[in-house]
Amino acid sequence: MKPLTKENISQLSVTTVRTLSIDSVEYAQHGHLGMPLGAAPMAYALYRNVLKHNPKNPKWYDRDRFVLSSGHGSILQYTLLHLTGYDVSLSDLKNFRKLGSKTPGHPEVGYTPGVEATTGPLGQGLPMVVGMAIAERHLAAKYNKDDLNIVDHYTYTICGDGDLMEGVGQEAMSLAGHLGLGKLIVLYDSNDICSDGSVTDSNTENVQEKYKTMGWQTILVEDGNDLEKIQQAIELGKKETNKPTLIEVKTVIGYGSPNLSGTEHIHSNPVGEKEAQLIKQQYGWHFEDPFHIPDKVKEDFSQVLSNGLDNENKWNELFKQYQQKYPALATEFIRSMENEIEINELSTEFTEEKVATRSASGTVLNEVASKVPSIIGGSADLASSNKTTLRDNEFMTKEDYRGSNIHFGVREFGMAAIINGIALHGGIKGYCGTFLVFSDYMRSAIRMSAIMKVPVTYVFTHDSIMLGPDGPTHQPIEHLISLRAMPNLNVIRPADANETKAAWLIAANSKKTPTAIILGRHDVPVLDNASLEGVRKGAYLISEGTEEATGIIIATGSEVELAIKAQNILESKNIFVNVVSMPSWELFNQQNEDYKNSVLPSNLDNKLAVEMGSDIGWREYIGPKGDTITINTFGDSGNGQELAEKLGFTPENIAHRFIELKERNL
Repeated sequence: MKPLTKENISQLSVTTVRTLSIDSVEYAQHGHLGMPLGAAPMAYALYRNVLKHNPKNPKWYDRDRFVLSSGHGSILQYTLLHLTGYDVSLSDLKNFRKLGSKTPGHPEVGYTPGVEATTGPLGQGLPMVVGMAIAERHLAAKYNKDDLNIVDHYTYTICGDGDLMEGVGQEAMSLAGHLGLGKLIVLYDSNDICSDGSVTDSNTENVQEKYKTMGWQTILVEDGNDLEKIQQAIELGKKETNKPTLIEVKTVIGYGSPNLSGTEHIHSNPVGEKEAQLIKQQYGWHFEDPFHIPDKVKEDFSQVLSNGLDNENKWNELFKQYQQKYPALATEFIRSMENEIEINELSTEFTEEKVATRSASGTVLNEVASKVPSIIGGSADLASSNKTTLRDNEFMTKEDYRGSNIHFGVREFGMAAIINGIALHGGIKGYCGTFLVFSDYMRSAIRMSAIMKVPVTYVFTHDSIMLGPDGPTHQPIEHLISLRAMPNLNVIRPADANETKAAWLIAANSKKTPTAIILGRHDVPVLDNASLEGVRKGAYLISEGTEEATGIIIATGSEVELAIKAQNILESKNIFVNVVSMPSWELFNQQNEDYKNSVLPSNLDNKLAVEMGSDIGWREYIGPKGDTITINTFGDSGNGQELAEKLGFTPENIAHRFIELKERNL
């Protein structure tokens, strides 16, 4: 018998990746098989021959990053993680899509060693790898010295036709081309099939030319099974240092299936035992046992472990030299990568009588940036309105990645998803901003932040009808409750400049929870009794009645000012109330019952909530006998103050409504 050649061993390894994918999907009786069968060769080339990674240390700082943007093909990634030596066992493959397994239906960061990002919603993997590539370039510009390049790695993804149809992917890839992210390589699994049928049923654009015009290098590999051509294309991508690279690899979905390949019918779901056997026969696979891995394949993949250990050891030696020459920077780098940097206090003092919370946020953000070594952010073409520019920093360009400010352009969804990628890379605090009403564009990316537990900060300004003449298209109504409904997202709507400072402290020190800071455009008083600790607890007594309270007015944001004025009106009528500032429902809900009852005593039925937004959700805090002054219709175009008066947001009406509530509850 002739010995196996290197080429034949590689083909056997690719076939093993395919058969393990088949067995896993059949065993689970669920999953997407078409993509793994078609894309197995390019994924093998990456994991076996290209990626700089150490499976025994998936968190090595200078590893290459790989994200499977086509997250429905997750079994392909899990199979390669197992074969290359990550902590993903054969048992884990057998538990594919089972509750509590390391191999969930779509890749989930934090659950599976070697998975860098949660993917599945098509398109979002692309902006996340753009964010990772931005982070790599920024950290390299900040920390690398002469020949001591401690940050020097590539970012890769495999995406499909669906990813490139999604607008969010195009937003991000446009920005990547503009920034010249030469260390970003996208492998495009071009199989011409989507879930409903042929891609040409809905899309006939020239992908190669499209991305060339966006500033990308584009390469075509005509045969997705040609490992040599795939390898050559990747090497060409690595040589292009001034442009990101898109490698279109023509594949056949469900490759090898006699009855289903090349059709939408193999996109998802198992193929059945009979078809599975026919596919294996097409591959020339003669092993009968499921989940079989030939010894030669194990030997082939064992090289990944030795290469990974060698690469990390070389980097460790390099970093030792760096530590000797630049000890302070080395310590800062490690603390940043480990997200260990915390801000104990902020010194900014607000001496103005009145200041808009968006303006206060801009001031505080700049102090935060002075205390955090690496912070990147920007706005979707609204920086002057959102106050998101770091004044002592330049804007990032393709000529100089040191700038911490990014011109995201009018790309809200892409911006949010890119910030997720920046945060996932490690070493950088990420934030971004726009008007609150445009959070709708970003919602899916915000949800991904919450799912992935990445502590990014969203700065949402122009938070109410008070922005006035721009009218109902720009006046948020349902947006606060929409964000509050999302698990693992802290929504903070500060009442004044000092509560805004507290909000930024919470956001900057968060480890696993993203934060949405909701800010107003119009000036509000700097309140004497605003409390950092109170904001941390979500709600607190900001103005106590001069005598025993007969009720409580609860307010958020700029409405706290109105509530305190209403309190004064009521006291002139010998009606005494407490005013509670409630910037964050989520933080308040985390407090113990004693604290919650001290702020909102259950024996006080007269609770009136005041907020320029939907009334949904307030019943939990006001109780069955409470009431709200809220808005359940769209706004109107006109002077903001006049509109507020029309809708009842005046101290006089708040006082009047409380008196009515009190009388009803007698």
